[in-house]
Amino acid sequence: MARVAFIGLGNMGGGMAANLAKKGHDVRAFDLSADALDRARTAGCQAVSGAREAVEGAEAIVTMLPAGSHVESVYADAVFDVATPGVLLIDCSTIDVATAKRVAEAAQSKGLAAVDAPVSGGIGAASAGTLTFMVGGSDEAFARAQPFLADMGKAVIHAGGNGAGQAAKICNNMILGATMVATCEAFNLAERLGLDAQAFYDIASVSSGQSWSMTTYCPVPGVGPDTPADHDYKGGFAAALMLKDLRLAMAAAKDAGADTPMGAQAAALYEQMAADGQGGLDFSAVIRSLQRQE
Repeated sequence: MARVAFIGLGNMGGGMAANLAKKGHDVRAFDLSADALDRARTAGCQAVSGAREAVEGAEAIVTMLPAGSHVESVYADAVFDVATPGVLLIDCSTIDVATAKRVAEAAQSKGLAAVDAPVSGGIGAASAGTLTFMVGGSDEAFARAQPFLADMGKAVIHAGGNGAGQAAKICNNMILGATMVATCEAFNLAERLGLDAQAFYDIASVSSGQSWSMTTYCPVPGVGPDTPADHDYKGGFAAALMLKDLRLAMAAAKDAGADTPMGAQAAALYEQMAADGQGGLDFSAVIRSLQRQE
């Protein structure tokens, strides 16, 4: 087993660090939140007082941070001049492709290996160790990162060179954001047409309209498996985080010259949801915004 630095112990990172500790790794964990550090300590990690202390002597360094600016700051202030040459950097944050490539190039110039490895699966999967990792980096760096990621997830997929993991993540979440909106619109229309929600679910879930947003994460309370909709849209994947991912997707689409009208419309709906003070609710609560517009 290895000594691993883990920086960023939020809703996702906390569960991920805990799973590394469960697998026997010596996890030196840091977060600005004292509560997060307490939870990490309870989960078997060694909580430390700063990012630099976590990095010292680490064989692998995992970051799970809110935005690209945070990743660049941590790398510049606590990683590059502290990490042992040859150490592996695994950034699991969801950030823009350009920043992912930039920090990887900076790491390589310091003699460090780097991959971007954003995740899919949400808080439950982070705690259960069943995340999917989409990994960008060289073949060699991916091979080194794979065992650590496998200790935190069920699927570890090499998407390509540095930045490819982030590209896969934002494209995947653009699909998720758009299909959730379409699912909400369909349930809303079905209700207006007099269809029972359960009856519509039973039909659509085994027909061509089936999607993950419907059968695994149904936005209607009391229909399908238990989801945040059954808990007044608390927990789950916050609409503000979906909006963050859609903004990244729209920025990438602009840079690449790609036409993404459905993604843009989904982003606009989540922008409005955030503006209405609903950004802390699960993203499936967009169904309420659609209902209020009528």
